[in-house]
Amino acid sequence: MMRRRQGMVLLVLAWLRLANTSAFADTGTGAVMAHSDPMQSPQWAWIHKELLQQGPVVFDSRVRVTGPAFAEDPMRVPIAFDASALGEVERIVVAVDRNPIRPVLAFEPLRVRPSLSFRFKLEQASPVRVAARTRDGTWHVGSAWVDAGGGGCTVPGATRRDGSWSRTLNRVEARVFPGLGEGGARVRLRVMHPMDTGLVAGIPAFHIETLVLADASRQPLLRLALHEPVAENPIFSFDLREAVVPGMTVSGHDNNGNHIAARVSP
Repeated sequence: MMRRRQGMVLLVLAWLRLANTSAFADTGTGAVMAHSDPMQSPQWAWIHKELLQQGPVVFDSRVRVTGPAFAEDPMRVPIAFDASALGEVERIVVAVDRNPIRPVLAFEPLRVRPSLSFRFKLEQASPVRVAARTRDGTWHVGSAWVDAGGGGCTVPGATRRDGSWSRTLNRVEARVFPGLGEGGARVRLRVMHPMDTGLVAGIPAFHIETLVLADASRQPLLRLALHEPVAENPIFSFDLREAVVPGMTVSGHDNNGNHIAARVSP
């Protein structure tokens, strides 16, 4: 009898351990419901609470995140993501676990594909998170590990060092290319800005806060909310779902109240 009780206790303990740490996979979609982070990062709890408001989360391979295995230039680390396989996506949040400033950007793909490529600053080797929220309120999280030598957030950018930033501040450059599907287009957008993190002695935080791409009738196509870790003179590439029409505009502002306004020509 004693041996049977011990066996039952061990079985219950094993079940509880499994319930608390294991993942439950949906083999049809690649989504994984999990109570523990597959990247095993202590900072995940903060990201889930502060950036995702403790919403329901699945770790989902359909959110594809592409980045270098090692960041040769920690001040300009290329990253790309694509959450198109999820269907309708309302909001996408990008964060870096081990950066001193973890949030990187938030992206609302109103009338564009839920995919984006850009560059960011990386202070040290870290998981990079891309969380896409679908209409049911669930955050689908993709991750990539990027190694780095360090220092991306705590050294001044090139235009800050040579003083050229003031001559080009908030200048917008845009190009339009043929898109992936019929009638669509790819847009490459560059905004000149030092994107100072505030972590360099004597240089306060100075960064773009918002960017909005709108059509000729001022209806937004996408919204971006940017944080300090976005790279200097940021470049964004994204795909329109519809044909380009004359009159698209880019508008926004930085945290010092400087305005951004430009037309995007095909």
